[in-house]
Amino acid sequence: MTISPTLRPDCGNCFALCCTALGFARSAEFAIDKAAATACPNMADDFSCTIHQRLRPRGFSGCTVFDCFGAGQAVSQHTFAGTSWVDNPWSASSMFAVFKVVRQLHEMLWYLAEAQQRTFDPDLASAAEHLSGHIATVAQGNAPTVLATDVETLHGEVRTLLMEVSEGLRASYGAEDQEAPDGGLRRDDDFSGADLMGADLGHQRLCGSNFRGAYLIGANLRNSDLTAADLLGADLRGAHLHGADLSKALYLTQPQINAAEGDATTLLPERLTGPTHWR
Repeated sequence: MTISPTLRPDCGNCFALCCTALGFARSAEFAIDKAAATACPNMADDFSCTIHQRLRPRGFSGCTVFDCFGAGQAVSQHTFAGTSWVDNPWSASSMFAVFKVVRQLHEMLWYLAEAQQRTFDPDLASAAEHLSGHIATVAQGNAPTVLATDVETLHGEVRTLLMEVSEGLRASYGAEDQEAPDGGLRRDDDFSGADLMGADLGHQRLCGSNFRGAYLIGANLRNSDLTAADLLGADLRGAHLHGADLSKALYLTQPQINAAEGDATTLLPERLTGPTHWR
């Protein structure tokens, strides 16, 4: 029987896969260059981070944004049965590759869990449950099974379902369809893929808006209501969320929150937490 995986990271039971499998380039978010499949120089022998409490002042804010959705401990303790890549160097390349796939699968499960809970349509809820079960089974398979997964196809199936749920939910909050200049219909609340970097969207009722894939880098969303707003893939780096109500926003993830700015007045969904740098 497949057991739904935990979608929250447990770094104490992970072999520092995010610090080894993934690479990053020197930038405002990372103080150094690090190639993929190499250990971060800040990693200790027990897989902990030697600068964990000082990541941001040391120039590693990107590390504080990242979230593996529980893939790290799943791969470390389940797929590879608790034997690390240090103890078995031959497993390193496979373990790192599996981690990258399982992280994507767990992220899909995160979205599907919300879709199943939020949709008004029993058929869509059933479809989300079925798809979640399939993805969970794949994620808990052995390394060859995981690596043989057609992730692109699964992404497409999940995205289609998420969009259907979003349309139904947002319709109960969004603006009415209006006639566009070309004679077609448009929605005044559709900002999907829009460049809203630095935009002033503060103190507004943005309920039911579609910000899917929008660039909200540095945008002002202070004291705005984003109930049922679709934030799937929206870039919230540096967005100002002080006083904003995101408690019922749609498809919001911890990495998005970690990348944004807010405080104790920011209302978040129950399964998300305000990052330490907000405090």
